[in-house]
Order: sequence, then structure tokens, then C-alpha cells
Amino acid sequence: MNTVNTSPTSRRHFLAGAGAVGATALMSGCVTSSSTGSSSQSSSGTVSLQSNLSSPQAKSAMQDLIAAYDKRGGAKASLNTVASETFRTQLPTYLTSANPPDLLTWYPGSVADGYARKDLLLDVSDIWQTGELAGYSDALKKLCTDSAGAKVFVPSSYYWWGVFYKKSNFAKWGVQEPKTWDEFVALCKQLKAKGVTPIGLGAGGGTAWVASAWFDYLDIRINGATYHRELLAGKHSFTDPQVHKVFDKWAEVLPYFDPNGTALAFQDATTAMLNNRTGMMLIGTFFADAAPKDQLDDIDFFQFPIIDPEVPVAEEGPTDGYFASARTRHKAQVKDLMSYLATAEAQEIYLKGSSGTSLPTNPKAKDAGTPLVKKGRALIESAADVTQFFNRDSSDALQPTADTALTKFLAKPKEVTSILTAWQRDAQKIWSQ
Repeated sequence: MNTVNTSPTSRRHFLAGAGAVGATALMSGCVTSSSTGSSSQSSSGTVSLQSNLSSPQAKSAMQDLIAAYDKRGGAKASLNTVASETFRTQLPTYLTSANPPDLLTWYPGSVADGYARKDLLLDVSDIWQTGELAGYSDALKKLCTDSAGAKVFVPSSYYWWGVFYKKSNFAKWGVQEPKTWDEFVALCKQLKAKGVTPIGLGAGGGTAWVASAWFDYLDIRINGATYHRELLAGKHSFTDPQVHKVFDKWAEVLPYFDPNGTALAFQDATTAMLNNRTGMMLIGTFFADAAPKDQLDDIDFFQFPIIDPEVPVAEEGPTDGYFASARTRHKAQVKDLMSYLATAEAQEIYLKGSSGTSLPTNPKAKDAGTPLVKKGRALIESAADVTQFFNRDSSDALQPTADTALTKFLAKPKEVTSILTAWQRDAQKIWSQ
């Protein structure tokens, strides 16, 4: 259940017809709340929703969403917004605390299943039988089901990854979107010759996980999505020749990366791109929630370049949404809120308040309809397979092993053999747990 693996016909049903796969102990010092958070044991019955959507537009959209829910009458909710990287590292603590939040934003698939296996998530199978969730696609239902057969997640949006750039800059520089790896390398050379740093990264400042997108895409382009998932599940070794090929290819473009790539967080790296200090960046559309809205019309992207045309083309299309703590004392209210969050109304409220660059999972919800969104939807719909992202296709516990290995590689690429040996050793400890 790592991700969605569909035929072209069922994939169109999943993405276009019925929604598709969709970019981060409550600590008071880390909370940037839109309202005062109430505990899951509140006598008022208020449901506490812990959110990692802390970029300005996403946070505002979540505030609008909870306000709309509260106006409906009945159950009430409070929103606690936590800095995304704090949320990421503290999530296991939230879920295992004596008084956890009732509901949390996060991811479905194998990462949710990892928490469900520890009996930390609430079984919400019943709400999938009625209301708008009943009309969701079979692919989404599978993605939100744990290995024991219980549905433990409600999806609300999905998004895509691509190599983003500013249209005005490409026009000014007289360059075109590349299709193949050779064309991509040639583009990097052109930009560097013009005095432009070709590739921004953003794997510093607590967002080292961004580098995993490069590993993911190179692996699915060279070895395919099936091998990639099996690798992350421990069925192959990071010391395999196939993995060495990934790093050999990556090394070809390292001279074109921003030297500050592992010093800047992705937010600062995207700002550098928007301010014309770098030419392009592999990133998910979530970056747009922190970008000035007046720059969105100038943003475009291209598909990660094709390396081997014989390998079926997969894309990263992560899904976002919600799971609930198994320890909540407000099960009925939590399920009511989760059912609402699955509605077309709720998802359209969120899209309107945010950058609008994500796509709704509800088949009846309308997306922003911009040229960028249409292009992104087409990218995912045309893919032969859809992966989620490194930690989502493995586990949150495995992600730090990737962060360490990839950061070391970026700093000392000639030490790749020892780096991969250490990565395999560290990953094996996680897989053996």
C-alpha cells in the first residue's frame, strides 16, 4: 500500500473522475495558532486539529476552513498551527503523548500505516460508507486503508512535483524547457554561461528532506517506480549497482547546483529563484503558498527530464489530508469534522484561501483552473505510475537516513561508495524494527 499503481484507464478514473493522489506533545513555544487550542479532553467537546500547514496562505486557508465548519452548528473545532519542520519531527511525540491532539494533518499510504500498526490511529472506516467519501475512487480508498484493512485517513488534496522556473526569466535568457536529460544538462550549461546559478536546492535549515526529491526522481527515471518502492521497503540494498547509477547520473549536474543548496531552507531557496538568483528548482507546488500571489502567473514548470525512454514514466503526486489519534475522547465529533473535510465545499474553501496550486481529492470539487494547475493535473494523469515521496513510500523513520546520506553526497560526491554503505546500515536498523 505504498502508493497508487494504476493502469492508464484506472488512473484517469482515480485522478480525473474520482480525485487523485496529492508538498510537513503540543509545544506552546512552537505553536502559531489561529485560535487557542483546546485539549482532546475538553469538556466543551471541541475537536483540536493540529496542522503543519504553516506557510502564510495555507495557514490562512485552514483558518477559513475551520471557521466555515464552526458556522455549521454542532461540533466545534480549534486549530493549532505548528511550524512545519517542528511538526515533522514532533509527530511521533504528538501521537504517543497522554493527551494527543484529536486530529492531525499528515499523509496516507505506508507512512500512515506505520502509525496504525502501533495502534496510534483511529479507525474511521464507517465514515467512508456514507456521504461524499462514499463517492471517492477505489484507488484513494486503498491508499487510505492500513495493512489490517481499516481506513485510517481522509484525503483532502494532492499536488505534483516539477522543475519550476519563472517564465519571464526563461524568455529573457532565450532558453526552452528541456524534455530529456541531455537537454537538461545543455540548459544548465547555457544558464551557467550566462552567469546564472542553474539549480536551486533548499536542503538546509531543517529541510534536508527536499534533496530526496532528486533521489526519488532519478531512481524512478532510471530503475522505475516498482524498483524504487521495493528499495524503500528493504527488498533491495542502497549498495546495489542500480542505486550507484542514480548517483552517477546525479553527479553529472552537481556542478550546476547552488553552492548554498544545503545551507538554505527550501523557503529561502524558492525566494532565491523568484528573485532571479537561481534559474530553476525541483520542488512541490506547496512552495507557492509562501510566494507572493502576484508572482504566481509568472511561474511555470517542466517535467523531470526523461533519462531512459524504455522506463515507464512515473511522477511524484503526494496526497495530503488527515488522520485522528486513537486516543481521542471525541470520536463522534472527530469523525464529523473528517467527513466535512472530505466535502467539495471544504476543499474549495481551502483552495480559494491558499495559493490554489494543489488539487482537490473530492471528485465534485473544482480546482483553481489556472494554466499551471491544468498543466500539473495533466502531468499526473498522463503518468504510467504515481509515487508519493521518499518518506511517504517508506516511513517517517527512514527519512532521516536519507537526509544524512544525501547531504553527505552533495558535500563529498566522490565518497559515494562509503556513503551508500552507511545508508544501507542505517536503513537496515529501521527495517528491522
